[in-house]
Amino acid sequence: MPTTKNELATLEANNITAWFGERQVLSNVSLLMPAGVITSLIGPSGCGKSTFLRILNRMHELVPSASLAGEVKLDGHDIYDPSRKITEARRDIGMVFQKPNPFPAMSIYDNVIAGLKLTGIEADRDTKDELVQTSLERAGLWKEVKNRLRAPGGGLSGGQQQRLCIARSLAVKPRVLLMDEPCSALDPTSTRVIEETMLELVEDVTIVIVTHNMQQAQRVSQQCAFFLASQGTPGVIVEHGDTEAMFGSPLDPRTNDYVNGRFG
Repeated sequence: MPTTKNELATLEANNITAWFGERQVLSNVSLLMPAGVITSLIGPSGCGKSTFLRILNRMHELVPSASLAGEVKLDGHDIYDPSRKITEARRDIGMVFQKPNPFPAMSIYDNVIAGLKLTGIEADRDTKDELVQTSLERAGLWKEVKNRLRAPGGGLSGGQQQRLCIARSLAVKPRVLLMDEPCSALDPTSTRVIEETMLELVEDVTIVIVTHNMQQAQRVSQQCAFFLASQGTPGVIVEHGDTEAMFGSPLDPRTNDYVNGRFG
């Protein structure tokens, strides 16, 4: 279904419970991720944030022992509905990983359009040219690479590689972009550029980001969800809501302790 640029998507997770084999990692997690908003998922390591993120675009099921219960709705339609193709879910809901993962030997140009073939999108040369430029512009990388589009993607700096991965995700025109600690491997300057890119992208792409950086969560997100897993128990959302309220006057003392660096 063709999507106009400004048709913003709402993502909703209802009663998500997840396992790896016998080990339960999430319990009854529900979260509304509104259209055109950056939602940050915070919490200590091992509380299920990245698992939850992967469930949002059906990457969890790539792990052989993984299973889940609950539903994920994109504009009211469950992405796990048996009639819905997995490629459709992954096209609508893109993912940017913690470590930049461009195809190193592939050119910058070919990296950007790599997702087209994977998602079955056909395009002529002019369309591809325009898509490469638009995607790189939106990812904040065009000015730096426009004169070397045939150079290998692996030759870029870490921050540039991450923006190339963002451009690759944007080329298939996702409606939601999931980002799993996208700045954790980057220097402060590159981090600032990625954050500025996110704030520009959210005008037409709904964004969900996992971050361990509390300052980053405050800088970029309008909504926040705090995940926690007590010893031996699966992860749950302790509290979620407006980012300023979560950091300024959280309702749960555990949230207060975490955002103020007392644990985690």
